Amino acid sequence: DHEAIRRRSGARVRRASWKRRRSGEGVRVGSNGRASQGLSIDTSVEGFDKGRSRENERTNDRTIDRSGEEGDDERTRRRGRKRKGEGERGARRVESASRGLSIDTSFGGFDARTGVWSRGKGKMEAPTKMKEVLTGTTIIACTYDGGVILGADSRTSSGNYVANKVADKITKVCDKVYLCRSGSAAHTQAVAGYANLYLNQHAIELGDKGCSVKAAANIVKEIAYGNKAWMNAGMIIAGWDKKEKGKVFVVPLGGTLMDVPFAVGGSGSIYINAFVDRNWKPNMTKEECKSFVRKAVSLAISRDGSSGGVIRTVTVNEHEQVKEFVTGNEVPVYQDEIQSKGPPQVEFVSV
Repeated sequence: DHEAIRRRSGARVRRASWKRRRSGEGVRVGSNGRASQGLSIDTSVEGFDKGRSRENERTNDRTIDRSGEEGDDERTRRRGRKRKGEGERGARRVESASRGLSIDTSFGGFDARTGVWSRGKGKMEAPTKMKEVLTGTTIIACTYDGGVILGADSRTSSGNYVANKVADKITKVCDKVYLCRSGSAAHTQAVAGYANLYLNQHAIELGDKGCSVKAAANIVKEIAYGNKAWMNAGMIIAGWDKKEKGKVFVVPLGGTLMDVPFAVGGSGSIYINAFVDRNWKPNMTKEECKSFVRKAVSLAISRDGSSGGVIRTVTVNEHEQVKEFVTGNEVPVYQDEIQSKGPPQVEFVSV
């Protein structure tokens, strides 16, 4: 029977192949009688080694532990522990990212749960927090017989750091109307920009009449009051118009609008309130008013660490808009100040 002969010969081939595989010789034959991994039948030892290495790769190095080496069970446990560690670190990264952080706390950094910085395993240092740039300032505006004079120092600070020593804190918002700025530099610059835009449009509508100082002050007040929850800005609006002549308005923190004959503001104003109350008088001449403004700002500079630099003044009346400044080496030096150059020029405040 030919069929029985074929079955017997096939069985003999399979048994011989199995014996060679056990003894390390010959080809590795699959259950279907073909060479595994698509190799041609090779009865040499090298051919068997090729098949064996391919088989090891395909089964992901799952070999039988016969020589005392690490087995499948231990390898599986080790891989499981590694995946668990990676999962925990990933969870910490996800938690940090959900709170707006991108620092892996397992290696040090900011811990969102405790709110503190830690070095961890590395040498990470807490970054220096940048402080808001402030026009820590002395500003003043005063009426005189025929117009107004505005004055300010020129120091812009960020904490203990002087960001700008020659800043211009007196900004023109429309013809013959100026804005003195104190507080956050960014906030006050934004207010001045918007006020300038609205007032220029308003001036086009009015034509030859021009904008009034009161209209400019009301626009600044609306912006400050509408954003009082977050805005850090104290401003003085002063100028001259045909209807009311020289006028001064003050808009402190919170957006209140006050019509006053003179106003002081900024961090340096607390040092000169008594001087201003004692020495201001109505209907001063232009020269008297200018001297009064410059002396007030120089006194504030001598006491306030956030005020300094040059003294800028703007004179506004019916016929002129004049911007002037006193250089830093010409600013008066007072009793307890150290003078850097030249002979002593100590100026005493008259009572």
